[in-house]
Amino acid sequence: MAYSLKEQLSKEERFVGGHRLCAGCGAGIAVRGVLRALNPEDKAVITNATGCLEVSSFLYPYTAYKDSYIHCAFENAAATCGGVEAAYNVLKKKGKIQDNFKFITFGGDGGTYDIGFQSLSGAMERGHDMVYVCYDNEAYMNTGIQRSSSTPRFADATTTPVGTASYGKKQNKKNLTEILAAHNIPYAAQTTFLGNFRDLHEKAHKAIYTPGACFLNVMAPCPRGWRFQAQDMAQICRLAVDTCVWPLYEVVEGEWHLTYMPSKKLPVEEFMVKQGRFKHCFKPGNEWMIEEAQKYVDDQWEKLLTKCK
Repeated sequence: MAYSLKEQLSKEERFVGGHRLCAGCGAGIAVRGVLRALNPEDKAVITNATGCLEVSSFLYPYTAYKDSYIHCAFENAAATCGGVEAAYNVLKKKGKIQDNFKFITFGGDGGTYDIGFQSLSGAMERGHDMVYVCYDNEAYMNTGIQRSSSTPRFADATTTPVGTASYGKKQNKKNLTEILAAHNIPYAAQTTFLGNFRDLHEKAHKAIYTPGACFLNVMAPCPRGWRFQAQDMAQICRLAVDTCVWPLYEVVEGEWHLTYMPSKKLPVEEFMVKQGRFKHCFKPGNEWMIEEAQKYVDDQWEKLLTKCK
């Protein structure tokens, strides 16, 4: 059946109102989009690493989720999800559980790229039938916009502040999707909030219903941390993919597939200029920063195209 946004929006919400996420937060958009990809008859167990999403959607004994929910520490969300999945298989085999459950972990880039990477790698290597979803807002937003290994080069963050002795973060963003694909898992993909959300929906559905360990990396812009107006979210996401800063692709059983080719590849400065965290890059004398950012994006894009051929 062809994808229909209207049909998907008519489904009962599994992530409901009453949470305390900031207005325009990308994390909530990512969660709603991913959970809509569940078949209505299936149930889910959600594990959630500490972070913006967790502190805003969970206050014991209440959560914003209709499905079962487990709050985990930063470092063990994937391990927790894998353990629950293993227990479910045993109980299902013994006939003690009749319903079909899917296992989904949500974690921000701090709890995924950095603190939780060890348990994520282990869960993927063991092959648990689960999907790990990273809502990537490119910094430790919950604790004050500190840089993470997902933060792009030159970004102004509270631990990489712009000043006379610093031009922002010095290192390039870690390519986590590529690292996870190297675990030889059956499915890994990158997506964001584009158009009618078809790309997010289809990739989430594939990740949930592909047997084995799967990974979904969702760019989830943070208006406060990136310093743009919340109403510009859609434009920021569109510019991210049209400048190839955040390419949309999937790796299916080791085969790389580009899922979006910009009709016209835009210069990276069009993405950067919309965000206050890159404001200093446009001051006289700092042109080299934009040049370096463009060079890095072009290099990564060409490497991706080679893989996808």
